Amino acid sequence: MSFAPFLSNASVNFRVKAVLTIALTVLLLPVYSLPESAYIPSSAASWGAVALSEAALGVVMGLIVQFVFDGMQLAGQIISFQFGFSLVNIIDPNTQVEITVLSTLHDLATLLIFMQLGVHRWILRAVATSFQLIPAGTLPSIALRAPDLLRMATSMWLIGAEIAFPILLATMLTDLTVGFISKASPQFPALFFGISVKFLLGVAVLYGVFAYWPGLLERDFFHALTHLETFLSNLRGGG
Repeated sequence: MSFAPFLSNASVNFRVKAVLTIALTVLLLPVYSLPESAYIPSSAASWGAVALSEAALGVVMGLIVQFVFDGMQLAGQIISFQFGFSLVNIIDPNTQVEITVLSTLHDLATLLIFMQLGVHRWILRAVATSFQLIPAGTLPSIALRAPDLLRMATSMWLIGAEIAFPILLATMLTDLTVGFISKASPQFPALFFGISVKFLLGVAVLYGVFAYWPGLLERDFFHALTHLETFLSNLRGGG
């Protein structure tokens, strides 16, 4: 509820998150109760360790899916730099940091596709599956799997590069063409003409590739959840 996309949104009141958490607990407890072999804490320190372990597991589950959103924001940052929008920043209400306008557009579009695909239901299903793979109180060694999480974080860069590549290619070809024209004709207003054409062509390409985003993001979200399931299975195997 604190780290997963949409559920961790700052616009969702914390009371709503608390009620939803309690409701999920009531629904899951009869189905995923503690097995007889589970470790039962006997002291306050042991309970604290279990709580930290479950919190760390929740952070990991949320971050793995959040990498897709971060990759889209990265693509927006790259495209904004190409369009000359890098100086036009607004405050992201979720992170309270300045991001570019196109990063906000990419983030909102990703959130809409996220809801349309029903990925939030996949995340809740993953939460239920985690109690089956790693029962509460088993204290999984999450720290030993940190390299796996870092490898999954590389998907953020791959998603950003993939989404931004068509616009990068179009704007770079525009800069190259305008450079050759200005070299052949020094009187040509390269600066004024180049910025305008690059922006118009970039927006046209962005509009054209937007239709492919749902399919690409569906694949990326599926990979993220597959990696999450693999991560949980490795934790179960590692104990």
